[in-house]
Amino acid sequence: MDPLIDAATSPYVLSLNVGRLTPVPHSDSPSGGTGIDKRPVAGPLHVSAPGPKGIGGSGVEGDVVADLRHHGGDDQAVYAFAREDLDSWERELGRPLANGAFGENLTTSGLDVSHALIGERWRIGGRLLLEVTDGRVPCRTFAGHVGEDRWVKRFTRRAETGAYLRVLEAGPVRAGDPVVREYVPEHGVTASLAFRANTTERALLPRLLPAARALHPEALAAARAYVDSGQGS
Repeated sequence: MDPLIDAATSPYVLSLNVGRLTPVPHSDSPSGGTGIDKRPVAGPLHVSAPGPKGIGGSGVEGDVVADLRHHGGDDQAVYAFAREDLDSWERELGRPLANGAFGENLTTSGLDVSHALIGERWRIGGRLLLEVTDGRVPCRTFAGHVGEDRWVKRFTRRAETGAYLRVLEAGPVRAGDPVVREYVPEHGVTASLAFRANTTERALLPRLLPAARALHPEALAAARAYVDSGQGS
């Protein structure tokens, strides 16, 4: 998707999606279940910080995170994906993709989610305030859910990852809520760039450091370790 969104487009939450715990053969969770199969609901649902990774799950009321080792927690409280990117994948895959098809809590319209800046803040519906922290790394569970050959490699190659967000101010969200970009930093570090740096292009890791204040702690640790090793010099 073009990083420049038409100025006449007012971003909004096209769909609010939640998942239930479902047993599947492709889960990485010790429970054998997943909450990735998210379905649209009208809402409103309350969104709040769920607690540290490993303890807290989803920030969205009623949404399930099955594997707390790798998903959920304060820095991955909400996952957003652009409808425009789902439309692009529909064309490539030759089949429809419903809102929530990639396990996102928020399917947005008029917002270039993958190129949102780390630390960018979204005011949704007046009360809820979210902050972009990172891009989404695909896993075996995601691949099994989508059911396409070489899915992890294909998703990684495109690097249109959507964005994880933390909750700065709790509040309700529902389908149709406007999304206002209340704060946009100047460092230029996008969710997509952070994803590329932490997956296929490790030499980009030093470029993440200007976003240190808001960057997901694990991504920040990787960037600092890379620089400290002398590889970033």
